[in-house]
Amino acid sequence: MALGEERDGVGVQGRSVAGHAVTVPGDRDRRSVEDVEDTGAVTDPGTVLLFGGRSDIGVELAARLAPGRRVVLAARRSHDLANSIARLDSAGATAVATVEFDADDLGSHADVLARAESEHGPIGTVVVAFGILGDQGRAETDAAHAAAIVHTDYTAHVHLLTLVADLLRRRGSGEIVVFSSVAGVRVRRANYVYGSAKAGLDGFASGLQDALHGSGVRLVLARPGFVIGSMTEGMSPAPMSSTPEQVADAVATALRTGRDTVWIPGRLRPVFAVMRLLPRAVWRRMPR
Repeated sequence: MALGEERDGVGVQGRSVAGHAVTVPGDRDRRSVEDVEDTGAVTDPGTVLLFGGRSDIGVELAARLAPGRRVVLAARRSHDLANSIARLDSAGATAVATVEFDADDLGSHADVLARAESEHGPIGTVVVAFGILGDQGRAETDAAHAAAIVHTDYTAHVHLLTLVADLLRRRGSGEIVVFSSVAGVRVRRANYVYGSAKAGLDGFASGLQDALHGSGVRLVLARPGFVIGSMTEGMSPAPMSSTPEQVADAVATALRTGRDTVWIPGRLRPVFAVMRLLPRAVWRRMPR
């Protein structure tokens, strides 16, 4: 229950025309990263590429990474990302662009990644923040809906992350952020379809972390609990809930300090260490 992009800066003028990404300069003077590079003061950290351009968590994390950097928002209906663009503009991005991205269309992933790189400079940080919660009750009898949840929340992630990791590994540098969830640490009866997809993603991302070790590319795996946001609107918050801002702060800190795995909030880690040991008969009776 961690994201907020249902499958699904710069100024609210940002838009996508005829399927092409459009970069929109801010409404105030800024020195570009390239300008700063000319002085020898800093090295360009690369473009921030956010898959899930209207995700509450993704946009907040991108805002923390945005100062002095270019940001590309990849999402469906990429012409309708004015709120995300405005947030990143206010955070100090040098430019924000949008690109059309449908996570479920696996065949389009490579082209989206290549366009973002060719049109907006080398990618330094990739944030993967798309997903759907789905309807657990419906998924228990509607096999197509169950498969759609798993396709978006697991299969599409595996496909995209494989492409991203290969690109950055060949370059020898870069950062990847993957959002798992405590829902996948031990899957509950209440949301076992979504939870199973997150469990698979968590395992894949953990293995990918190990595979990237020593390559110059690092992957940060985030495990939030219940996040109060657009994806969970109308639901009663669970104990130890977080906001998108709190999740983004924790992940940004992990990127800055070199941590590879972050639980949000941190006290969920010991809680789930105990949860894993609960007898099955007890776990089965956990609140729905």
